[in-house]
Amino acid sequence: MTHRPGSLFEADLQNHAEAISAAVAGRSVCVVGGAGSIGSAFIKALLPFRPRSLVVVDLNENALAELTRDLRSAYGLEVPADYRAYTLHYADPIFARIFREGHGFDIVANFSAHKHVRSEKDKYSVQALLENNDLKAKRWMDLLCEYPPQRFFCVSTDKAANPVNIMGASKRLMEDMVMAYRDRFPVTTARFANVAFSQASLPDGWMQRLLKKQPLVAPTDVKRYFVSPEEAGQLCLMACTLGRSGEIFFPKLHEGQQRRFTEICDAFVAAQGMEKVTCGSAEEARRFAAEMPYGNRRYPVFYAPSDTTGEKAFEEFYVAGERTDMERFAAMGVIVDSPRKPLTEVEAFFRQLETLFAGEFSKEDVVRLLQGYLPQFVHEEKGKSLDQKM
Repeated sequence: MTHRPGSLFEADLQNHAEAISAAVAGRSVCVVGGAGSIGSAFIKALLPFRPRSLVVVDLNENALAELTRDLRSAYGLEVPADYRAYTLHYADPIFARIFREGHGFDIVANFSAHKHVRSEKDKYSVQALLENNDLKAKRWMDLLCEYPPQRFFCVSTDKAANPVNIMGASKRLMEDMVMAYRDRFPVTTARFANVAFSQASLPDGWMQRLLKKQPLVAPTDVKRYFVSPEEAGQLCLMACTLGRSGEIFFPKLHEGQQRRFTEICDAFVAAQGMEKVTCGSAEEARRFAAEMPYGNRRYPVFYAPSDTTGEKAFEEFYVAGERTDMERFAAMGVIVDSPRKPLTEVEAFFRQLETLFAGEFSKEDVVRLLQGYLPQFVHEEKGKSLDQKM
């Protein structure tokens, strides 16, 4: 999917290994959302630099169990003697107790978020998205101020640049919120491309559909940048340990490296040793899959234009008004200066959001409120979500 024989960031890792080691070795680390695709990749990138302790927090109990098995089974990874994995949310009182009784952590990295465009369905899903990505995260940042970390990293997304969906707007709002704390402790973040075969992504879905003998689908008009899970973890680690407070890291990828999902799906089918059968409708594809015998080497696919709310036709990592440094690293660019709002303004908006959620509201009310805060947020409602498609 990346068309790269090795990691995009290998040179930067080698060039800055000493600085990363100085930041990590002997430190206590807390990774929130650590059982997800990017969080687990971050942990694997982190462990060779020998942290003193590692606490991993994630709501997904099964994924947390698999992460622990994975770390214990991987060759060359040394898990600290003080390794603890907890199934809970960072906003839980239990986490606050762990944090206070341990007097905080040297390094805190947050990967917990609603990250899918499909999170935008109706007013309930939108409220849950903004509660998790922003309102609860704000209360968590206040908790961290009690024992300020030496380094704080929070993952963002390319969809925060000129957002077209509420998830992207929530991440742009999250950037403003965490950056407002940069005078309390060092804060960095990263925007980056889609992670190849990350959990619940479209390509990961192809793997699940293949196992269940179901058709494969892809949009014909959507192009995306991709990084491998390994690259995602490395980018986040370097942003966390090498970044200056207030900076946003992103991969140096040029437009020619964007790939269409249909092209990737074609390659995926071929990699399984099969021949694709292009169907004219979702129903035709489902019928073909249901009727084909096991071992059949012809596999159904259905490709159609995107017609759901929130899909962006292309990706971008920075926008007008954001000053970038493209020389410091070989494969990473850095947004060194971006217009940001003071904490008082962020808090005032959060109070508006909480007031809205406390009464009767609609999804359209949320969009209007967000647009008042983020003028660059251009939302196009199509009346159809990804949950209504295969």
